[in-house]
Amino acid sequence: MTKTKGVNETRALFAIKDYFRKCIQRLKKTLKVKLLASDQSHGVDAEPVSLDDLPEECISIIISFTSPRDAFALASVSKTFESAVQSDTVWDKFIPPEYESLVISRSQDFSSKKDLYFALCHKSVLIDDGKKSLWVEKANGKRCIMLSAMHLSITWGDCPQSWEWISIPESRFETVAELVEVRLFEIRGRIKSCILSSRTRYAAYIVFKKGDMCYGLKEVAIEVVVGVVGKNLEESCRRYVCFDEAMDEPFLRRKNLVKPVWREDGWMEIKIGELFNEGGLMNNDEIEMVALENKQRNWKRGLIIQGIEIRPARL
Repeated sequence: MTKTKGVNETRALFAIKDYFRKCIQRLKKTLKVKLLASDQSHGVDAEPVSLDDLPEECISIIISFTSPRDAFALASVSKTFESAVQSDTVWDKFIPPEYESLVISRSQDFSSKKDLYFALCHKSVLIDDGKKSLWVEKANGKRCIMLSAMHLSITWGDCPQSWEWISIPESRFETVAELVEVRLFEIRGRIKSCILSSRTRYAAYIVFKKGDMCYGLKEVAIEVVVGVVGKNLEESCRRYVCFDEAMDEPFLRRKNLVKPVWREDGWMEIKIGELFNEGGLMNNDEIEMVALENKQRNWKRGLIIQGIEIRPARL
């Protein structure tokens, strides 16, 4: 029994961030020394101090500085840890702080912060007057954002002969942008870095569909770039994509193009780049995402743009 308990405590210590692990170790050592001194003065053999001897509130605070994935693992350590993981103290740290102020009516429907967290994992919520959607990744609590087409800067977007704003039931936003016909294709999106999770590498994707009549995009390389506004972007940051998912692989390899993939929600997405976000509440950087084709100048038609999605990159 003692051996099993020791293994579980070791797993718990490795799951907790390094500095908190050191704090616990120092606390255990201090408690053990004090208890040994007290018990020896009374002629009693002292029992080793265990992590379960810490107050449950203390364990909850420690776990709140880890991640949801760590919390799931720590819940299996012992009954005390399982109970501590259920605390609102833990899950309040994993929920975006602005969430409740933006959707107060929804947050009141949940009996615990843990239920609220899982609701955010499974369904996004609209923010910024319905121009963005927000959700979190289940394992790590990292924020994910989609900028709607309404939030983007689209060249000729206010010209009905070039772009039409329509509503379709499968979109999470009220309206999407349908490409009527243009020669110059240019879409730009910006977002404050402090809105995203700090110290996180993000990837950006254009989320789109094709209309019934779509042309002018086959064998067309769209230049894309993701970077911080006001800072020189290295040439390596630039890449090219093709909106035609049926494009032959030899052509893609020759042009070094990225093609779109289908999503589970029935839309397509195409990766336009990655960026490491330092973030932080005091960081006023703006991240810009650009898709541009101004060289071939052929007529293009038929894309339906839902927006640009920004989520943690897969390593």
